[in-house]
Amino acid sequence: MATVNMSIRMDTELKKQADAMFSDMGLNMTTAMNMFLRQVVRQGRIPFEIATDIPNAETVAAIKEMDDMLSGKIPAKRYSSTKELFEDLES
Repeated sequence: MATVNMSIRMDTELKKQADAMFSDMGLNMTTAMNMFLRQVVRQGRIPFEIATDIPNAETVAAIKEMDDMLSGKIPAKRYSSTKELFEDLES
């Protein structure tokens, strides 16, 4: 099988941490990257979920606002039609 060199940029600290973890597993960076890329090709996707468990500040504020509306702490705006809603959004 022919091979090719690949160059990637990454944070220095991330590389140190990854090298240490791979070393603990008996792997080097090349082997670990090959394993990752083989799984990408086999599965046709990134082989793990990419997500965050922590909502950002804007989402946290929106959730709090909705909770406050539902509990009656702040009044919730009501609209009699979608036209009225969009007019309010555009103003």
